[in-house]
Amino acid sequence: MAWLYAEYIADELLRTGRLIPVSTLEFRAGRDTLALTIYLSDAAGELSGIRVVSQLDEWLSLTAYGHPWRDWAQTRFLQLGEEARERGGADADLELARAAWRWLEGTELYATNLDPEDPDDPDGLGALDENSRIWTPAWQLGLPLGHLAMHLF
Repeated sequence: MAWLYAEYIADELLRTGRLIPVSTLEFRAGRDTLALTIYLSDAAGELSGIRVVSQLDEWLSLTAYGHPWRDWAQTRFLQLGEEARERGGADADLELARAAWRWLEGTELYATNLDPEDPDDPDGLGALDENSRIWTPAWQLGLPLGHLAMHLF
């Protein structure tokens, strides 16, 4: 139930923000990335009710630009996998989260380049060219969507 609850929270946050149509792959990328952030950060298995609001700051920190989210997520997957092995069984929530991770890692979306590196601009102070598009892993697009949705909540 923990994965489904994390996915529900992420879905509600993104729907409330109205950043992107629900029927798009970009929405799925944002929902799955945010759901993974929620699920993987819940070390004590206490996701419920009012605690969700108190977790927003942690989730904002984890999805912030520059945070090594991918490395953090992989580390948490290893930790949760080890805990499941110690308990002696498979964890259905963890398997659902891994399926979402595989989709986010294996799917690329054609999106605006949010991190352009212009060799003629060593300070990186140039304007973002919204017409510059690249193929990017779904999780890289999902992070800023989830982060912004939480700010709008």
